[in-house]
Amino acid sequence: MSSNARHAIVTGSSSGIGRSIAESLLAGGWRVTGLDVAQATVVHPSFTHTPVNLADGADIARVAAALPGVDALVHAAGVLRVGPLGQLDHAGGELMWRLHVDAATRLADAIVPGMAQRGQGRVVFIGSRVAQGMAGRGQYAATKAALIALARSWAAEVAAQGVTVNVVSPAATATATGMLNDPARQGSAPRLPPIGRLIEPAEIAALVGFLLSESAAAITGQDIAICGGSSLAR
Repeated sequence: MSSNARHAIVTGSSSGIGRSIAESLLAGGWRVTGLDVAQATVVHPSFTHTPVNLADGADIARVAAALPGVDALVHAAGVLRVGPLGQLDHAGGELMWRLHVDAATRLADAIVPGMAQRGQGRVVFIGSRVAQGMAGRGQYAATKAALIALARSWAAEVAAQGVTVNVVSPAATATATGMLNDPARQGSAPRLPPIGRLIEPAEIAALVGFLLSESAAAITGQDIAICGGSSLAR
């Protein structure tokens, strides 16, 4: 993928992890199309904002049909709804499934076959360490676990065509906006990793940038944790 031709689609590009990824890729010479229901917050000559409701399949289809050749897809858009059994937020659960899993499915279905035909491409889904399971977050965990299953399945389908599909799973992240400030998360504070601080979005963006590079051509079908040592806890 030449630096002049690299074009990345980044969902959730208006805030948090998605914005950090978009800005990092732009700094690295990529053209970026940001897909988000919110207004654009990134200002750069190589950035294009495309408004889309990623929880609406018809709206995704409308946008996907108009996207030019894509070298990389990064699905970072997300929400968090919490609740224990007996108090589950069923509407919130459906929203998370649509936004995390159904949107990833529809975008990949529209974009990845073209990558495979061209013999090159990169896909990264932003997952979560919570995919391993956490009390009070079962619905959220299920959607993030589904991303891992999708990534591994699709990686097996397109590995021979030069396309990689991976998941980056952060622990609690220091996002200035978004999930950490979601009112639905009140009473469910994030746990600090052993390093004593939250993960910075820029750290996630750096890992994503590497996975989109030529140097990462042999990494596919993986769920890569960026957890500040949380995975070491027994």
